[in-house]
Amino acid sequence: MSTEAAHESHHEDRAKILAALGGKRGLIDSGLPSILFLVVFNFGHHLHPALFASIALSLVLTAYRLVKRESLQHALSGLFGIAICALFAGHSGKASAFYLPSIYKNIAFLIIYGGANLLRFPLLGLIIGPIIGENLEWRKNSARRSAYTNAGWLWVGMFALRIAIQYPLYRANKLNALGIANFFLGYPLYLIVLWGSWQILRRVPSVKVADSIE
Repeated sequence: MSTEAAHESHHEDRAKILAALGGKRGLIDSGLPSILFLVVFNFGHHLHPALFASIALSLVLTAYRLVKRESLQHALSGLFGIAICALFAGHSGKASAFYLPSIYKNIAFLIIYGGANLLRFPLLGLIIGPIIGENLEWRKNSARRSAYTNAGWLWVGMFALRIAIQYPLYRANKLNALGIANFFLGYPLYLIVLWGSWQILRRVPSVKVADSIE
């Protein structure tokens, strides 16, 4: 493969990965409802209006994506996440419980990503491989498998950092600090880890299914 072709392939892979795994839309669809929840609760110190406001904004964002005929992936994911958070907070009557599902989710992902890496079957390969046309061919290439494993440890670190910061804040019932941490440890950190993962993966040529057949 020529240098120009390799560069074009890298560019296409990056675009596909970013489109599938998130970007500005994910930051908006997931982050804004959580911020609104915190703002409304601080304004009136009443739980249910804050929950209704966050759910309503998430519904508006989903409807906007639908009208614009844009991808609903991140909007629906955000709506589902906000609904679960509202359910936890509404059931417990505790505002900080709004952020409890995020802690549980990160514990689960820490175990899944870490376990998959230890078993030499990195989850990032399973997610990204089909997106960029590798499918499971990367499993046959030790360098590519190692790249997915190394990138996977970045994600394990992200989940561990979130838990280490958010759980103590939840236990201490520090709502505002928890809300701010949830935002900055959410999509902003996610995009940094996504960028770092790409820097690792781009150094090792992808193993396309068509290439392996040839």
